[in-house]
Amino acid sequence: MNFLSHYYFDRDTTDCYFTLGTVLPDLLKNADKTIVLHPEKLIHKDAKVNSIIAGWNKHLLVDKHFHSADFFLTHSHNLKNLLAPVIAGSPVKPFFLGHIAIELILDNLLITTNEISVNDFYGHLDNCEEDVIREFLSFAKLENPQIFFNFFEEFKRSRYLNTYINIGQITYALKRICMRVWRNPFTPQQEEEMTGLLLNYRLNLISGFMSIYHEIEEKMKSADGL
Repeated sequence: MNFLSHYYFDRDTTDCYFTLGTVLPDLLKNADKTIVLHPEKLIHKDAKVNSIIAGWNKHLLVDKHFHSADFFLTHSHNLKNLLAPVIAGSPVKPFFLGHIAIELILDNLLITTNEISVNDFYGHLDNCEEDVIREFLSFAKLENPQIFFNFFEEFKRSRYLNTYINIGQITYALKRICMRVWRNPFTPQQEEEMTGLLLNYRLNLISGFMSIYHEIEEKMKSADGL
């Protein structure tokens, strides 16, 4: 799942460090795709650092449930098949595009149906103290944390996730993700056709997309014995 979908599950928390932890694996990946950390079993003397670790573990659990759900498997496969002819000649693999597209569409739907507040999400990130984040990254053995902070400050400043309200920006986000691997992944015509396709697919999802969030919530409650 993408940033805002992860935030949905803990949108009512008052712990900014837990919120940060729920999206930190993806933030680090965006900052530098070569970063690999495994803080899952670490325990720190600082409760705030431990909140980040707890949020990190929640992220892994949500992704595990999401990627094994019929919802994800069905819609990523459908989008792969629909996008394949549109991106013919592109170096991008359709299955990769289908995977990312459904995650971005879900973020768009959370915003446009007012299930979450993007400003509240960014407010949590703004409230996190840099020293606490640095301590977590050092504890998790990240060698050059400044790479992350350079990205993180721009991520907060730009409020980029607000643009997900526009389906055209979903196409742009897909392009940006693909550009980490391929320099010129799509032609302007392909981007235009992708936008139309994603818009139509989104319209068909509106009435039932919350089912995946409810399913994951039930699975997590069952695992906790609630």
